[in-house]
Amino acid sequence: MKLATIIGAALLALGIGAAAAQEFPSRPITLIVGYPPGGNTDLMARALQPELSRALGQTVVVQNRGGAAGTIGAAEAARARPDGLTLLFSPNNPITAQPHQVSLSYTLDSFRFLCLVYDNPQVVVLGRQAPFTDLAGMVAFGRSAREALIFGSPGQGSTQHILTAALLKAHGIEGLHVPFTGAGPMAQAALGGQIHMFIESGSIPAATGLPVLGVLARDRLAGLPAVPTLAELGQPLEGSSHGGILAPAGIPEAAAAVLERACATAVGAESFRTAAERLNAIPLHLNGAAFRERFAAESAMNATVLRDLGLAREGTR
Repeated sequence: MKLATIIGAALLALGIGAAAAQEFPSRPITLIVGYPPGGNTDLMARALQPELSRALGQTVVVQNRGGAAGTIGAAEAARARPDGLTLLFSPNNPITAQPHQVSLSYTLDSFRFLCLVYDNPQVVVLGRQAPFTDLAGMVAFGRSAREALIFGSPGQGSTQHILTAALLKAHGIEGLHVPFTGAGPMAQAALGGQIHMFIESGSIPAATGLPVLGVLARDRLAGLPAVPTLAELGQPLEGSSHGGILAPAGIPEAAAAVLERACATAVGAESFRTAAERLNAIPLHLNGAAFRERFAAESAMNATVLRDLGLAREGTR
């Protein structure tokens, strides 16, 4: 009798757990994007949004929380209720680089990693009125005077800022850095001639028509076949922005499993793959464990890179 009671209770618990997993999500999901509308991260999130909604059978609402190189949105997501209904769509930098530069309310361990969804090789973009058209001209102009070269980035210590600092340092250039709240406002400044160059994803020149100087990848991009890699120009610098979906640490395992499956389905959808490729991004799915492993390794590497560039905060290793 006692054994039957125990078995019955166990079966009941399993039934309740299965029902809970089937019921999740019972309400709309908020997908926080730590950048303003119009930038690459926002465009990638909105490309995934309809497929994720379809896979979950529930509405997914994108909520922009731009500023501070993506850390405002990341911090908001990290402190959200861990019920799986508030998620973060983030590139690597706010998670793997910013904590080494400024004191933040979150760390890598503040998140449950759900899925990586894209990889985005970066490109060097020129402002509409830039007084040069190629790398040699940029180097010559940058060396003509201290801070003659005005460059933008979507925030101090962003991936794009780190890559630009490395590129200019390699050529002995000390440029004038103008930080923006995101790629959208930065592209508008480039269109207005307020900055000479910046590094961003290929989606920005595709959307604005701004000229591209070079690609920071091993191979040329399919969407920009005429644009050489920096290695072809004699500067072997590579860099990408890659990201996906995270949740606050501590969300229920059942909810995490549902979200991981839905994310894999959404990334594999033809509409998302087409939209990503149109933005010169590479659709790439990694499950939660592999996603976290990649970001953890990058975080350890960035600690050293940022210190070498003089961008690491005191006390970081």
